[in-house]
Amino acid sequence: MKIELKTIKIKELVEGFRDDSEEGVTGYGGKLDIRPPYQREFVYNDEQQQAVISTVMKGFPLNTMYWVVRKDGRYEVLDGQQRTLSICNYHEGNFSWNDNMYLKNFHNLTQEQKEKFLDYEMQVYFCEGTEDEKLEWFKTINIAGLKLTEQEIRNAIYAGSWTAVAKKYFSKSGCPAKRISDRYLKATADRQQLLEKAIEWKIQSNDSKAICGYMSQHQNDTDCNDLWLYFKAVIDWVQAHFPKYHKEMQTVPWGEIYAKYHSNTYSVKELEEKVEGLFNDDEIEPSSGIYQYVFTGNVKYLNTRQFNKSQKRRAYNRQGGICPRCVAKNKPTKDKIWDFEEMEGDHITPWHEGGKTTDDNCQMLCRECNREKGGK
Repeated sequence: MKIELKTIKIKELVEGFRDDSEEGVTGYGGKLDIRPPYQREFVYNDEQQQAVISTVMKGFPLNTMYWVVRKDGRYEVLDGQQRTLSICNYHEGNFSWNDNMYLKNFHNLTQEQKEKFLDYEMQVYFCEGTEDEKLEWFKTINIAGLKLTEQEIRNAIYAGSWTAVAKKYFSKSGCPAKRISDRYLKATADRQQLLEKAIEWKIQSNDSKAICGYMSQHQNDTDCNDLWLYFKAVIDWVQAHFPKYHKEMQTVPWGEIYAKYHSNTYSVKELEEKVEGLFNDDEIEPSSGIYQYVFTGNVKYLNTRQFNKSQKRRAYNRQGGICPRCVAKNKPTKDKIWDFEEMEGDHITPWHEGGKTTDDNCQMLCRECNREKGGK
């Protein structure tokens, strides 16, 4: 891993600065990608921008920045985007600096002030190496305070034509993926959650190495049709099979369900009837697990109603603190009188067999017995 500290003057940074919402933001003579696909949109407020310019004009040091050295000989900002954009935007005249109560655009500065601004030296680490080396190093500086997500780090490692085009689909505010999936997936675009989820759906794994493998394979692709079309197919399938919307649909693992069941044929009417029946069942708490239960039939996905404290106290008193399961199994603890807090409420007849959360269906079991019964 090669990490080289260099001194870059502002006059070098702002040379050829260009801010194009579609094509990105560049500087340093067109060689620096200031807003690569994993970076967020500009978020500094006026006070923060003022602080950056004041720091420069007073000659105080800015925090060290990090640039990635790419294979094509260009660079991209890993850490320092907000400071970089503040400097470039001020030089472009996009906001004024408050100089002792007087607002000054760059063109209002004296010649001496302009030279001081342009000659200001920034400390920048240039980072290059193998993909594994960069990944480990980026994680290290992330722990030290660089708040990147796992997917943002991966995007830095596998930066190329694929990540550039993937940004248009998955990483921009109002991007196509966000528009079609917002009701069915709780993930943000700007911190790369949406892109990460799309890859997980495609490869059917959330393992970081598997995601890295996919990105490495496609790093130099000129389109991301493979990923986009699969992501769109999942959302289309969900919309077609569940036309009635419930807010719980946002946290359903649709990628997993699609992969396992999309080849099967289902009656939309029957699916809807099952879903609505579960949502209207007083014994079931509305949750995303309802959709998983519809396909698997596994009760573990449902949140069945729990007995309240009064119901449990009445059952405890009826039993005299004795665990009926210990008695039935002739356990050494069959005659033990448990404290109320040592016991848990249990449905004698479970929900899937028609049991209700009523007093006559409530029994108190010791924790061990309740775990045994629940594990079956």
